[in-house]
This record gives sequence, structure tokens and C-alpha cells, in this order.
Amino acid sequence: MNRLEDLTALVGTQHVLTGAAAEASLIDWRGRFSGQALAVVRPGNTDEVAQVVRWCLANHVPIVPQGGNTGLCGGATPDQSGSALVLSLGRLNNIRSIDLDNDTMVVEAGCILQDVQEAARQAGRLFPLSLAAEGSCTIGGNLATNAGGTQVLRYGNARALTLGLEVVTPQGEIWNGLRGLRKDNTGYDLRDLYVGSEGTLGIITAATLGLYPLPVAQCTAMLALNSIEDAVAMLNVARTGFGPALTGFELIARNCLEGVVHCYPDQRIPFEGESARLPWFALLELSDSESEQHARERFETVLGDAIEAGLVMDAVIAENIAQSQALWHLRESIPLAEKAYGKGIKHDVSIPVSRIAEFVETTNAALQREFPDIMHVIFGHLGDGNLHYNVATGTAWTEERLLAAQDDIYQLVHDSVHRFNGSISAEHGVGQLKRDLLPQYKDPVELALMRRIKQALDPAGIMNPGKVVPDDGLLR
Repeated sequence: MNRLEDLTALVGTQHVLTGAAAEASLIDWRGRFSGQALAVVRPGNTDEVAQVVRWCLANHVPIVPQGGNTGLCGGATPDQSGSALVLSLGRLNNIRSIDLDNDTMVVEAGCILQDVQEAARQAGRLFPLSLAAEGSCTIGGNLATNAGGTQVLRYGNARALTLGLEVVTPQGEIWNGLRGLRKDNTGYDLRDLYVGSEGTLGIITAATLGLYPLPVAQCTAMLALNSIEDAVAMLNVARTGFGPALTGFELIARNCLEGVVHCYPDQRIPFEGESARLPWFALLELSDSESEQHARERFETVLGDAIEAGLVMDAVIAENIAQSQALWHLRESIPLAEKAYGKGIKHDVSIPVSRIAEFVETTNAALQREFPDIMHVIFGHLGDGNLHYNVATGTAWTEERLLAAQDDIYQLVHDSVHRFNGSISAEHGVGQLKRDLLPQYKDPVELALMRRIKQALDPAGIMNPGKVVPDDGLLR
């Protein structure tokens, strides 16, 4: 019996994919990373995942876990050796239970994020994790990368929304840690260790997620601004005026919106005249627990005061759900427009909010000195300090020339991030894209501890090798 016959005996012939059937799982969403694999295997439940892992351990076959394959750092893409197994979790897509008294739901790793949001909504609750890829990304991938999104300001990253996990270890054991407890002080917090580990320590197969009351009313507005300094000042005004009801605060450069409108003519920038030509915009949202009238009054009062003070030059307030969705659709279409324009150089960074304006000004200037006339494509979650500080070709650079300068551009931007006490990965993870950059920017003791954890939990080194943890020769 050959290797693939072993696998088909475990999960069924139709769930062991090779050749053309496997190709979609061997390249990342951006088309930047590609690889080869022994096969793509699609187990149907946690027991089958455990059996496949035990088979891989016995046969010294590396495992690359994969969810919706929407990652941006190559974390779910195999290398070119063809020796690894891509373990696709898409068939683990059951919502196992919803506990309204405990405000929790138990879902499997292959559940599409949007389906989880909708199941919570149907039950009269909110699951607040929200990001542009929510129609195709999966909960397992969200947890593996500790995804952020547009509502981190109020609800936190994926880790903060997770109360428990079910995990298959690198030895093929099943850890049932799905307790829906908000207090459990009985030792090391393994949940927090696995969330954000990108499949390098084990395979998340299910999770207990926290739920929240549905807001009674939401108000959305887009603001036109003169500067990032004004955006930061407006963020402070909004925090003071709205308190914990402030759900999201997004910063968007004008050329981002112009790119969306160019690629998708059915969308439009909601300003005219001078306002439409201002350099920066902010999209903010308030979620109110009292009433529509209460939300609207608070919203209009705070924004009116900001306009009178000169912080905001113009504002468009959504009058209904359709207008609110249109504003968010503009924001969420930015990554798709970037992809349509061609390959760029993406930076997912976090900076202390108080230093973001200075970071953008100094880094933009440094890039223009070294790489004249490249295009800055800057947007992100100002409320939690996460910028997508991207670089594109514009009209002066070809894609080939830009990608040839990629390493130097990464170096310049990441060095600047480090000087501003930031992080080179805020919500997209490390994967293979940033793995070898970590020794430049992380404390050596911190890296040594990461390696020790990896060695202790995965001594055979079969779990997503070549991702996250830089190899110093001790991991082989």
C-alpha cells in the first residue's frame, strides 16, 4: 500500500486531492507564494484530523494546515519540496452549539467567518470579528493568525474573542479545551499560546467564541480631513464623546478611495468639490445600546463640535443601513482594488497611535528619497494603531522593477517601524514572508523562548515547518 492509499483509507478517496484538483491550495491569495505537496487532504471531523496527524508523524511527513487560504504572508502555502501534506479544514464546518445564557458559541475551524456572524445574528447576538475576507476566510485561519479587523478598537483581536479551543497536537492527541469560561486560573493559558501560532504548534479544530448583545442602533460616517494629526485628534474626541460605544475608526488615504472607484465604477467617493480632494478620510462607527435617536443625537453633536473646531472639514453621515454598507464597502474594497492594480509591497504594521502621523511623514520621505515616485497606499485601523502601509507602482514604476526592490523597501519600512517602537506584523501574521525578519526586530531572549516552545510541543518538527519561527539550526 503506497502513501496515498494510506490516506484515502483514513478520509476517503474523494478527499485526497492531487494534480489539478490540488492546485488552488498550493498558491496563496495574492499569488506571491506557491509550492508543491504530496497531496491535499480534507478530513471531515476532529478524529480524522488526529488520525492524519498520527500518520504524518509516523511517516515523517510535514503538515501545512489550511483554512480559507486568504492569508497574506504565505503561512498556509507549502514549500517547493513536495514532501508536505496540505491539511484542509474546510469540511469541519459545523456550528456545534450556541449558549445564549453564557453568551458563547462552539464552532468548527472550517466555518466561514460570515456564516458564524450570521448564526450569531440569527440567535440575537453579535460575533464582532469583521474583516474584508469574511466571506471566504475561516475561523481556524482567523485564530491561527490572531486576526484583527475593523472592530478591534471595541472588542479586541481574535484571541480576545476566544474562550476555549479544541486542538490536535503534533502527536495526534486531541485536547478538549472548549470550556466556555471567562475565568479559569488553573495554570498556563494554552488557548492564548495556540491562537496566533499559525499552525506551528498544533491544529485548531474547534473554538468556543464569546458573543455580545446586538446593538440597538449603529451610526456610520465618513470624515474628510486635512492631516493624520487631525485624524488622531478626532479619534481622541470620538473616544471621549462616545466612550465604549465607538466601534471602529479607520484611516484612509485619498488615493485608496480613488483606486476603488477606478476599479469599481459602481462605487463612489461620497464627497464633492474640495472635500473630495482632501488627502485623508476617516470612517467611524458608533454602536449604541439605547435607541436610534440617542445614537443619532450623540453622533451629530460630537461630529458637529469637531467640524466647528476645524478638526473635520466635511462629514457624510449614513442615513440608513444601505448607505452605511456602501461606506464600509468602499473601505473593504481597497485590498481588492490593490490586487486588481497588480502586485505591490504590503506592510501590516502597528505603531503607537500618538506616533502614527510622524511615522507616515518620515517613512514616506525616506521612501521617496530612495525610490522616487513610488506610490504610497496607506489605510488601516487607526483606533488600534494598525496601518496597512503599502507601496505600489503608480505610474513611474513597473511591477517587475518594484518587486526587484522589495527587500530594500521592506528593510527601510521595517527599520522605521522599529524606531517608532512598533511591530512589523499587526494582524496578518508572520508566515514565511516575515519569518527571517524577526531576528532583526525581536528581543533575542523572546526568540529563544519561541524556539523552546516549538521544540517542546513539536519535537519532530512536522507542524507547518518554515513558518513563524526562524530556524537557527536547532529546530532540525
